[in-house]
Amino acid sequence: MTTQQDRWTVGPETVRMLELGHPWVVADAYTKKWPAGQAGQTVALCDGQGRFLATALLDDQQERVVARVLARERIRLERPWLVKRLQAAIELRREHADLTESDAYRLVNAEGDGLPGLTVDRYADYLMIQLYSSAWRPHLKLITQILQELLSPQGIYEKQRPRKTRELEAAGDSKNYGRLLTGGVAPQRLEVRENGLTFLVSLEQGLNTGLFLDQRRNRADLIKRVEGKRVLNLFSYTGAFSVAAAAGGASLVTSVDASPGYTEWARANFGVNRLNPKKHEFIVGDCLAVLGELLKSKKSYDLILMDPPSFSTTAKSRFTTRGGTSDLVAAALPLLSGGGLLLASSNHQKVDLADYLKELRRGALQAGSDLRVISLFGQPEDFPYPVTFPEGRYLKYAVCVKA
Repeated sequence: MTTQQDRWTVGPETVRMLELGHPWVVADAYTKKWPAGQAGQTVALCDGQGRFLATALLDDQQERVVARVLARERIRLERPWLVKRLQAAIELRREHADLTESDAYRLVNAEGDGLPGLTVDRYADYLMIQLYSSAWRPHLKLITQILQELLSPQGIYEKQRPRKTRELEAAGDSKNYGRLLTGGVAPQRLEVRENGLTFLVSLEQGLNTGLFLDQRRNRADLIKRVEGKRVLNLFSYTGAFSVAAAAGGASLVTSVDASPGYTEWARANFGVNRLNPKKHEFIVGDCLAVLGELLKSKKSYDLILMDPPSFSTTAKSRFTTRGGTSDLVAAALPLLSGGGLLLASSNHQKVDLADYLKELRRGALQAGSDLRVISLFGQPEDFPYPVTFPEGRYLKYAVCVKA
């Protein structure tokens, strides 16, 4: 029986969202009346009549999302429940993800595995935990212990998520945001396998590890499309797509990124795969400015890939996915040969697929080109999301042909 003391009442709009299966409680006039609670506390969510709706994990009450649903029944967030959820996540990958040539992938995908705000990634013999909610901080030690028991990794790291992550990443912040929670220290540049290729990652340095695991399947698709082709990779980061293109037999891969550090990392990734970086091109610069220079030089490519961060700032320009994609497409299409492929990708959660395709349309019209979508992909099987949580389907990857 729910008592008045442990009743956390939500308003009609939140009741409707919870009944539709959404896992978040967003701050509103009703949540402002909640009793004082601690982040990480489990609470019973009820409607105005006291009807139980769900067990939720209380978040920082200053955040936009103030609670995250753990279950539609009453549960206790203790070892047996967590073991069951983590085992289910591990089993899903074993059954449904093609990981035969990969040892870098996602093991727990937050809402997609019933653990909202918590992710766990595997990098070879190490695990990386990320907390996207302070609600999990009090439970981190128990989660670490269970993962150690279930998987026996050499070490488990946490990569911290500071505020304004996108802006810090765009500025090339390379501080040590990773810390070892248990086990042995990983090499500063750890070798991992993806689709049979080798990549160098950093579990300590930087906001990201150097390899975006959600693009694994899309890189495998790229390998099949590039033999004998001239490839331009914009926002190339540490060169994972570039390595895939070179390994797939591309005659030339031109990688463009604003960061000298990431560009050197990309060269190193070529090296560990025994791909001669001297046979390919690496350009440090703002992508829009470089596109203009390549056009002046009358360069032409058979395949152009663009996978920009959702936010990026350089000395010459400021890029955002919303509104910036069309300009990028318009600047790239004159460099693409007739019948060539444009691979356009975005991980911006707040731009849905329909809006993203409109950005591609604007860019094509601006360039006076006929652009046709032949395939649409998202994230791979190790990044599941509930059908009741559209925010979970964030990755958009469009394969387009220029007529």
